[in-house]
Amino acid sequence: MDNQALAVRRSDAISRGVGVTTSVYAERAENAEIWDVEGRRYIDFAAGIAVVNTGHRHPKVMAAVRDQLDHFTHTCHQVIPYENYIRLAERLNDAVPGDFPKKTIFVTTGAEAVENAVKIARAATNRSAVIAFTGAFHGRTFMGMTLTGKVVPYKTGFGAMMPDVFHVPFPVALHGTTVEDTLGVLDKLFKADVDPNRVAAFIVEPVQGEGGFYEVPRAFMAKLRELADKHGILLIADEVQTGFARTGKLFAMEHYGVHADLTTMAKGLGGGFPIAAVTGRADIMDAPGPGGLGGTYGGNPIGIAAGNAVLDVIEEEALCARADQLGARLKQRLHSLTEAVPQIADIRGPGFMNAVEFNLPHSTTPNPDFTNKVRLRALEKGLILLTCGVHGNVIRFLAPITIQDDVFAEALDILETTLRECAAEA
Repeated sequence: MDNQALAVRRSDAISRGVGVTTSVYAERAENAEIWDVEGRRYIDFAAGIAVVNTGHRHPKVMAAVRDQLDHFTHTCHQVIPYENYIRLAERLNDAVPGDFPKKTIFVTTGAEAVENAVKIARAATNRSAVIAFTGAFHGRTFMGMTLTGKVVPYKTGFGAMMPDVFHVPFPVALHGTTVEDTLGVLDKLFKADVDPNRVAAFIVEPVQGEGGFYEVPRAFMAKLRELADKHGILLIADEVQTGFARTGKLFAMEHYGVHADLTTMAKGLGGGFPIAAVTGRADIMDAPGPGGLGGTYGGNPIGIAAGNAVLDVIEEEALCARADQLGARLKQRLHSLTEAVPQIADIRGPGFMNAVEFNLPHSTTPNPDFTNKVRLRALEKGLILLTCGVHGNVIRFLAPITIQDDVFAEALDILETTLRECAAEA
């Protein structure tokens, strides 16, 4: 069995709509390392797109899952409930920012969490409109892709989107959109297109994921909270990619000093096992009637067991502080290369949710070709990287926060060599 043969089988068997970034087929993984079916080792700077923040197969997560397997694997919580579902909900209610009573529901995917957050917001406000941002990613379900602020590949060919969803520009100073610009568009939107008294929610990623790892400016998040309070609009924080120590806090909203009314989460919560959640103000979460929320696999016992273990690992191993340390080392190395690699336009990101953006040298023109060349060259050298951004000119770094120091140092050396080589050949 080899990668090429598997690629042929995959092409014959699986819809082309399921894209892949590499032609590497995993055989086993441990912490921040993956071995393919041909026995080659890779350092994983993708972590399943911010899923295994606690590393592949963390011993504590695996032990919790094995213990749950010995008890039961599925009852459907709506039929036969179980204690660890309640316990994980209690822990998230305590952990999610906001000094008010909270409640939680569990579902299976990030997109499902977003869908349910919108349902809850509409039920609580008796309003229908939702305002999202350009560059946002909120999933591939119909409401998720409608909220997503990028057409290709997420909306192409799928027909009309869901009604009553509006987009305003995400404030990115690097691209010439200031906080004032965004607020001006929002004001025009309220005057020309949608009465704010008809808006159920704003939905925002504290740090855009697929959009390019741009942070919401603090002044804008404060203003968004102010506008929400003024007009009776709920604020939904999509923490699917930012959650669980990735930004140096358990939740990215902790950086802002303001709270969301509803928080969506998934990815890092399960440490590699499917689980997602919505946590929010108790009165809002109770707006839908019994049976209005849930799902057959929602809060599956295996994912719940993993989620409780992940929270233990983050606390016991101080992963929030470690994320800050790793991110600082990565950004320091990248900053040291700006003279040798003139394509570097920006280096950013809180904690260990970091990115480097590439333009044509000494210009503001995005350089996706150079970006992809870096990704492919790094892969040849055994380092798995992901690109993102509306222009495809950003590399995002999402290694497990538990990555060993020597493996991290090795990865930084590969990254530096790759960047220097690609810049010299440009």
